[in-house]
Amino acid sequence: MSRIYWDSMLFIYWLENHPRYAGRVQQIRESMKKREDRLCTSAFTVGETLVGFHKRHDLKTAARVRSFFLDGSIEIVPYTVDLADSYAEIRARLMVSSADAIHLACAARAGTDLFLTNDKGLIGQIVPGIQFIAGLDTNII
Repeated sequence: MSRIYWDSMLFIYWLENHPRYAGRVQQIRESMKKREDRLCTSAFTVGETLVGFHKRHDLKTAARVRSFFLDGSIEIVPYTVDLADSYAEIRARLMVSSADAIHLACAARAGTDLFLTNDKGLIGQIVPGIQFIAGLDTNII
């Protein structure tokens, strides 16, 4: 059993049924379930995932998505003040966006075995507390 952190885009692809990536994300989730891996992400992901539904004024779906994150099947790592130093160090050292630094700091705090992303700039980066950072095309799972 591994702790696998999903970057926001994986949830967005999956929940918005992205024509290119939704199937791959679903395949990864099924493999994770079979292996009894623990899915985790940050509270920041919940907000990022809701943006598209709010842009479309689809508040009913936004409420269902929010409930999906809160049903207990996904570990939600909070972004709190005690992560500020980790965030700052990651952002300064890797020169990544604020959003990416938040995700990486949360994943590191959670002791993540695998951080999955579709951001080519993050794949292969080294962050203490995260064993591997890989992309959707990974065959690790």
